[in-house]
Amino acid sequence: MPRTLRHLRWYIGTLLFFSTVINYIDRQTLSVLAPVLKTEFHWTNSDFALVLISFRVAYAVGQAVSGRFLDIVGTRRGLTWSVAAYSIVAALTSFATGLRSFCAFRFLLGAGESANWPGATKTVAEWFPRRESGWAVALFDSGSSIGAAVAGPLVLTIYYLSGSWRPAFLVTGMLGFVWLPIFRAMYRRPEDHPRLSADERRTILEGRGAAGADTSGRRLSYTTLLSLPQTWGIIIGKTLTDPVWFFITDWFAVFLVAKGFRLESSLLAFWVPFVAADLGNFFGGGWSSFLIRRGWSVGRARKALIVGGAFGVLMLIPAFGMTLLIPAVVLTSLSWLVACFAVSTFSYAALSTMVLNLPADVYPPHSVASVSGMSGAGAGIGTVAATYAIGLISDRYSFGPILVGASLIPLVAAAAILLLVRNTEATRRGIVNAI
Repeated sequence: MPRTLRHLRWYIGTLLFFSTVINYIDRQTLSVLAPVLKTEFHWTNSDFALVLISFRVAYAVGQAVSGRFLDIVGTRRGLTWSVAAYSIVAALTSFATGLRSFCAFRFLLGAGESANWPGATKTVAEWFPRRESGWAVALFDSGSSIGAAVAGPLVLTIYYLSGSWRPAFLVTGMLGFVWLPIFRAMYRRPEDHPRLSADERRTILEGRGAAGADTSGRRLSYTTLLSLPQTWGIIIGKTLTDPVWFFITDWFAVFLVAKGFRLESSLLAFWVPFVAADLGNFFGGGWSSFLIRRGWSVGRARKALIVGGAFGVLMLIPAFGMTLLIPAVVLTSLSWLVACFAVSTFSYAALSTMVLNLPADVYPPHSVASVSGMSGAGAGIGTVAATYAIGLISDRYSFGPILVGASLIPLVAAAAILLLVRNTEATRRGIVNAI
């Protein structure tokens, strides 16, 4: 019999972290190379927006489908197929020849990558007690900011060493095939894992079912899920906040160039907002877990961080939150500009970690990926609309109106979560967990 591993759930969480890092490196390769590609292919910002939209359309549809798919086939099989598919597509992007082929490859990449967040959220629901789920979500979600930060120097190094943008897509696309055999060897459900100790299995299973919802394995129907205000609160929250993050990840390099900075000389600055987002992930996850241990309800702890991230008050410490993108409209100093983005991404990440937690907090395990997928689909639709608007507005005017909108829209998201994600009759009937 295989020897048990202590704290195996954190090994699983680390696998999810590296999956997210690779996921973001693959998608950020295009954004880092955007100034180069725009020059070579004579793209306007509107043309570049079409490439981004191709990814987002497939990602939005794919999230809705992959969430249910993962609830049916399981995390191990579903993530295996997803990572293999998007890694192949990422590598094949090196053969793109223009706008249409880039759009086609990005569409396929979005379809493949769409399972990562529903799969990771489902895994947290399966492997972590609720008191630790904040930390677990922070761990895997921090991979997005780490991946975005690593992508800059990695992709530019490959570009300058090879003299071409094509090897960058090929090299980054191969990273998923390094991760896959490790994941296949390590991952099982906690009920079936031969290397999970009896004590840790008991901790996981008791912590998972502590809130009283049905944990028998029954999947809630889409009709039931969509009739719940909690579902709509999560969908609206993610739909209105994710476009802000994707604006920064997709357009930050283009924005810096538009401000007159050379990408090569501002490479260190490119890191800062993404490192700040990583710190925000762990601040949100860690602080909410601390509050739960201090006796706060899960819902109260999560909502405190959501309000703090959007409105700019992190646990009674005055801050500007995501609204600090507004001064970036007029700033000309690279240091101050990057500082504004860093505070905003820190605040976004704290908020986002809580929103990502909510499906695992509220729903029984076999419905978590379905809700996560629906919220991801909503976020995809919101991001498609935002990306189209960004391309038009930045070409015709500037990035100024975009930064103002990105600061204010998350306030609406926080209000929707506060109003809709609450205990209802469905909670009392045991359909969903108390929040």
